[in-house]
Amino acid sequence: MDKTFMNYSSWCDYLHCTSNLKFEPEGDRQQLELIYIGLFLLIWGEASNIRFMPECICYIFHNMANEIHGILFSNVESVSGGTYQAEAVGEESFLQNVVSPIYEVMHKEAMRNRGGKASHSSWRNYDDLNEYFWSDKCFKLGWPMDRNSDFFVTSDDQMQENAERSHVISRKRKLKTNFVEVRTFLHLYRSFDRMWMFLILCFQAMVIIAWHGNGSIFGIFDDGVFESILSIFITYAVLNFFQASLDMILSFNAWRSMKHTQILRYLIKITIAAFWVVILPIGYSRSVRNPTGIAKFFSNLGGNQREQSMYNYLVAFYLAPNILSAFLFLFPPLRRSMECSNWRVIVLLMWWAQPKLYVGRGMHEDMFSLLKYTLYWVMLLISKFTFSYYVEILPLVAPTKTIMNISVNVYEWHEFFPKATHNIGFVIAIWAPIVMVYFTDAQIWYAIFETIIGGIYGAFSHLGEIRTLGMLRSRFDSVPSAFYERLVPLQQEELKRDPMEDDSLVRKNIAKFSQVWNEFIYSMRMEDLISNSERDLLLVPYTTSDVPVIQWPPFLLASKIPIALDMAKDFKGKEDAELFKKINNDDYMYSAIIECYQTLKDILYGLLDDKGDKMIIRLICHEIDISIQNKSFLTKFRTSGLPSLNDKLEKFLSHLLTVYDNAEKYRSQIINVLQDLMEIITQDIMVNGHEILERAHSLRQDNDKNERFEQINIQLTQKKSWKEKVVRLHLLLTVKESAINVPMNLEARRRVTFFTNSLYMKMPNAPKVHNMISFSVLTPYYKEDVLYSEDELHMENEDGISILFYLQKIYPDEWKNFEERIKNPKLKATEKDRTEATRQWVSYRGQTLSRTVRGMMYYKEALELQCFLDSAKDNEIFTGYRTFDTNKDHRALKERAEAMADLKFTYVVSCQIYGSQKKSSDHRDQSCYANILNLMLTYPSLRVAYIDERENPNGKSPKVYYSVLVKGGDKLDEEIYRIKLPGPPTEIGEGKPENQNHAIIFTRGEALQTIDMNQDNYFEEAFKMRNVLEEFHKDHHGNRRPTILGLREHIFTGSVSSLAWFMSNQETSFVTIGQRVLADPLRVRFHYGHPDIFDRIFHITRGGISKASKVINLSEDIFSGYNSTLRGGYVTHHEYIQVGKGRDVGMNQISLFEAKVANGNGEQTLSRDVYRLGRRFDFYRMLSFYFTTVGFYFSSMVTVLVVYVFLYGRMYMVLSGLEKKIMENATINSNKALEAALATQSVFQLGLILILPMAMEVGLESGFRRALGDFIIMQLQLASVFFTFQLGTKVHYYGKTILHGGSKYRATGRGFVIFHAKFTDNYRLYSRSHFVKGIELAMLLVIYQVYGDSYRSSTLSLFITFSIWFLVSSWLFAPFIFNPSGFDWQKTVEDWTDWKRWMGNRGGIGIAQDKSWESWWDAEQEHLKHTNIRGKLMEIVLAFRFFLYQYGLVYHLNIAHESKSILVYGLSWLVMITVLLGLKMVSMGRRRFGTDFQLMFRILKALLFIGFLSIVTVLFVVCSLTISDIFAAFLAFLPTGWAFLQIGQACRPCVKAIGFWDSIKELGRAFECVMGLIIFMPIVILSWFPFVSEFQTRLLFNQAFSRGLQISMILAGKKDKTQSA
Repeated sequence: MDKTFMNYSSWCDYLHCTSNLKFEPEGDRQQLELIYIGLFLLIWGEASNIRFMPECICYIFHNMANEIHGILFSNVESVSGGTYQAEAVGEESFLQNVVSPIYEVMHKEAMRNRGGKASHSSWRNYDDLNEYFWSDKCFKLGWPMDRNSDFFVTSDDQMQENAERSHVISRKRKLKTNFVEVRTFLHLYRSFDRMWMFLILCFQAMVIIAWHGNGSIFGIFDDGVFESILSIFITYAVLNFFQASLDMILSFNAWRSMKHTQILRYLIKITIAAFWVVILPIGYSRSVRNPTGIAKFFSNLGGNQREQSMYNYLVAFYLAPNILSAFLFLFPPLRRSMECSNWRVIVLLMWWAQPKLYVGRGMHEDMFSLLKYTLYWVMLLISKFTFSYYVEILPLVAPTKTIMNISVNVYEWHEFFPKATHNIGFVIAIWAPIVMVYFTDAQIWYAIFETIIGGIYGAFSHLGEIRTLGMLRSRFDSVPSAFYERLVPLQQEELKRDPMEDDSLVRKNIAKFSQVWNEFIYSMRMEDLISNSERDLLLVPYTTSDVPVIQWPPFLLASKIPIALDMAKDFKGKEDAELFKKINNDDYMYSAIIECYQTLKDILYGLLDDKGDKMIIRLICHEIDISIQNKSFLTKFRTSGLPSLNDKLEKFLSHLLTVYDNAEKYRSQIINVLQDLMEIITQDIMVNGHEILERAHSLRQDNDKNERFEQINIQLTQKKSWKEKVVRLHLLLTVKESAINVPMNLEARRRVTFFTNSLYMKMPNAPKVHNMISFSVLTPYYKEDVLYSEDELHMENEDGISILFYLQKIYPDEWKNFEERIKNPKLKATEKDRTEATRQWVSYRGQTLSRTVRGMMYYKEALELQCFLDSAKDNEIFTGYRTFDTNKDHRALKERAEAMADLKFTYVVSCQIYGSQKKSSDHRDQSCYANILNLMLTYPSLRVAYIDERENPNGKSPKVYYSVLVKGGDKLDEEIYRIKLPGPPTEIGEGKPENQNHAIIFTRGEALQTIDMNQDNYFEEAFKMRNVLEEFHKDHHGNRRPTILGLREHIFTGSVSSLAWFMSNQETSFVTIGQRVLADPLRVRFHYGHPDIFDRIFHITRGGISKASKVINLSEDIFSGYNSTLRGGYVTHHEYIQVGKGRDVGMNQISLFEAKVANGNGEQTLSRDVYRLGRRFDFYRMLSFYFTTVGFYFSSMVTVLVVYVFLYGRMYMVLSGLEKKIMENATINSNKALEAALATQSVFQLGLILILPMAMEVGLESGFRRALGDFIIMQLQLASVFFTFQLGTKVHYYGKTILHGGSKYRATGRGFVIFHAKFTDNYRLYSRSHFVKGIELAMLLVIYQVYGDSYRSSTLSLFITFSIWFLVSSWLFAPFIFNPSGFDWQKTVEDWTDWKRWMGNRGGIGIAQDKSWESWWDAEQEHLKHTNIRGKLMEIVLAFRFFLYQYGLVYHLNIAHESKSILVYGLSWLVMITVLLGLKMVSMGRRRFGTDFQLMFRILKALLFIGFLSIVTVLFVVCSLTISDIFAAFLAFLPTGWAFLQIGQACRPCVKAIGFWDSIKELGRAFECVMGLIIFMPIVILSWFPFVSEFQTRLLFNQAFSRGLQISMILAGKKDKTQSA
């Protein structure tokens, strides 16, 4: 009750209204509680999309609870004064009168979004509509709600009213609520202003210290230095004024929805900020001794009297709020209680520091957590500032002073500002990259500290303690006790007994462990990770027996018996003690010997029918026991005969295991071998064996003429438990050294070691299944693969490769195990069964729904087994879980276990379009429907939710929609629930969260795990689920309980290719060490996707498990983490359990995924959630939040911008001649510190330090030798090229999203990438994000090298340029390096033909982008059609940089004769215009005369060509034009043409109006052709050499090679058809 209504109660307190949860003294409180909970769940269940608006639901519940109370207790109605009358209403009245009106508002607003193309500020999203209910004006809606209130008046309604009068939207239109998502990078400053202020002020202080005196940090204590440092407070005032201005400007569109107090606060803030901007400079200038410049101006404003103390007082007064804030920072509980308080006095006190908001209150951590992350950041910042000062700032100061004193009078171009002092342009060019590095290198320091702290935390969490089979064998004896301690609920009667001392309890615990362990092994066998023989070696016996030692799995006892036999045979000593000491030194050997002895005794006792024969066995055993007690074993037995005994025993056991047809023949064979065996024992081994035989003979009856050991019980060989003993004994005797490496499969090893290792990690105690938290799993599904069809398995690509053949080569051992399993004669599998099994085998290795469902249904299997172990009696446990089906007495226990599992676990797959697939005639849709239905029939507990679309029988609206839940019936699906919806639920928000939202009502329980379509689960991990769920009951610091449990993931796609391996390592690093540090100590872990577990009650009352507003919530998952944190939630991370996850495996897939994530981060930057978290976290937690979310992408962008700024600065210095003049100065030339400082940016640009967390995690979990090996192999496989290329993807899409928008969900496809991507496809995908930028940087580098190389010799400059060349080559050629058959000659020829066709095809309506360059070119500019004026202006301003090339280079042409006149530049424009006009004439001629007057057109072209040749000849002969001038002219004029193109695209309407659009298009086509040729030529050259293609294949598929993949054969298509068949 309290948990369900916590948010409602909080809402009532916030709005100062009385809660309608009323309990009358005479009423039954429990009954009323159930009624209120039922009412809330009914409202929530039918609320459809309104579920994303929790406070709107609070408002609805508030009014309906009042009605319920009135009806129940006949209260007086507040308005009329009469009593409540319970009037009859229609069954859909709630839907029609409450849900539908609100839905219609949401739908109309969503339509204004125009598919993500409209500005965020022009329509209201879910948050805007929900936040309407954060204000008491929501009560003006009334109840029933007034449809004419401002909430229901949408912008569209206003537009309709004013359509005839004006096209302008009425001023009365409903605006944004509390926040406006404006597209600008300034959001980063607005949200994280404290960080930027801190960094700017520290930078200013460090520059002042470095500039004065000798640069020592202790110079701060000098009077002059300290006086100068005090000027930082003026900077602080200016930055505060900027922040206040941003708050006003960016929220202007929401002013009408804000409270007057909030607007007043904005106005007062900016007024006071402006006051301090004036008063502090005046105070400072009066405190300076001899003010100059601007300080003198402010000094004169404030009078001439010097007053040092006045400025100090002003600063102290100015900083008073900050000091108070720092004080409250030290006492988080006090701050938390103040923020959460609804007392008007405290609200008034907090009003200035932090305006009251419904969310974001009381997020402060406890004292211990605060101390941990504060210490983390203090250490990090000390390291960062030390490095920045001594490596970046201080080395630049002395050269800068010298440069500023050098006088340069002669320039190599026309200098517009020849009188400018201090070479200010040069100073800016060398300082700008360093300043940018200063603002982003904290990201690198974060990576370093994350690696160290994450490694330490991981080690203390016991991660990687068991990482090899050797480690597993050495600790396996303690695994059952660890299992008992962690995974077995404590029984009351067992608490009084010591589990380590009580033998019966030890055996019972090992029996329980063996049940789970064996089910784990069986599950791996069914998944074909291990073979039958490996399965037998890994199984642990659980049946009760007389064996006095623990029966370990045979893989631990491998070769122990053969070694012991050799040891005994070769033993030369006479004393038993020495031999037994050797045996006892190895516990496993001792166990194996005792077990073999006891098991053989049991087998022989059971097999023999004759009492005399049994007596012989008894006498032999007695002799052995007595001799061991008396230490006379070596005197009474000959150990030299043991090898022959072993051979005969192996033969005997083999015969016992033989499947026989002829019983008599089988009996005689066994008798013969048994008699031989007994003869060896009594005659060859026993010294007095004949005495035992004689004694037995004397007791024999005279009429007994039978030979010894002829009477055997052959029926016993058919008994399963007895046969298991024989199998195990046979294994113990025969298994050799090779079993040490069992299991052989790497995935099986990983799972076994991780599971056993996790048993030693800290986790909550397991409750009984009956007492555990119930939970649901929810998986959204759209159109992905469910199960591969037979056609898809055998469908070949252009190289003749099918998916089946590909997987057979990648997973050869698993295919072999599959064949062994499917060919088992006991299965009696038909051809149809084998085909179906093959489809499943392939599908379970892809990213399919069937794999996910199989994995999640392990939860049910695990719960059934746990329920059995919880409630079974001792004899039932020792009999075994697998006897359930055969034992009638256990049937009730089985049914109880199944029922309990169904109560505790629900699995819902939200197959959004299952209904339409069911009705569709499309083959693929029908296939998906049939496969989903088959999953429901296979797993009766599986539930499928879908949206059903039906024609409206009433005809009022075209269609009606339902949320439907179905399950598997006899042969078809059966409907369970059907809930009518107000309209199509997926048209309002983003697809995936809307898909989750419609199905969430069908989930049950207190916890909800979100699982994506590309995930998997494992039986052994499912067994730990009840432990994880107990985390919800654990109080963390500050009496808080988790609301989201983060789980680690294992990326299972890493073995497919080298790219998949890179992505796997990168993702593994993030989901382990990355999230470990985020959760603790930094306390900023959010929800990054699946497989996190949500506190279901907490989240369904606070907006659900994701946010769904169009575009802004593109990364829907992380917003649920933001929402949870803002609403007082607590997110933890747990690594003792893992879930499988697939990742994209091809270059283009990965790039699309990175683009989607970068788009999402761009939208996050603009969002209210990031703004609120950035402003309301304390300083250090805000730093953690910034650098682990949007800050990472901004830092990546600045890292690339540093390269641009550096190269453009260098180009300015080189072309103006400044660099040459200054470098010729002896002081500067000898100062290597200048270049050393500049070289630092190259280290950061390479980004190698970001691989550190990855290396640490691999080292921690797999050993540091393995980590080093992996790192080296990754570099050899060009991982750095891949990561550098993806840096470009992140930067392009992040920047583009913030400037122009255009974010959208990008379907990456989750198939196996075994095909060659065409050059055209790669060009379309990467042209703007990588190729254009790469060519631009290459041109800058060429200019820098050619025009500045004569006076440059430092190796450091080589390093700087090398790092940028590496970036350029990665951006230009990575897609082709990582493209299968990228350098195959035949493919290259085909790509060239396809490229020419694509470039030549005309575009138009309906022509796809992959068919025509024109269609693609138009689509590439789509963002410019919908961007705002700021975006277009920014594009134009950025395009102006391309004019610098022409201006700088024309003065360096030989034809210019070193003239510095502006006329040279003017003449260059004349040439440019002439060339463009010539091209325009050709274009017009082709259009006008190309068809009808071909001769005239040819003459025109000939005249133009002759004219061009004549002009060039004259220039060569008369004006000294050279070949180098022509190349330089290309470098000069091509960027100018590109600038025209960029500006033309940005001003498209204007260009179209003046009729130049076709010219722009043709210019664009010409540039694309040139760019394509530049990129294509190296590919052509490399394709000439066959070894390049072979090397590339090896590079791409090395991981698969090491596991037997003959990829060269595959890609050439030379596979053996018969073999694959």
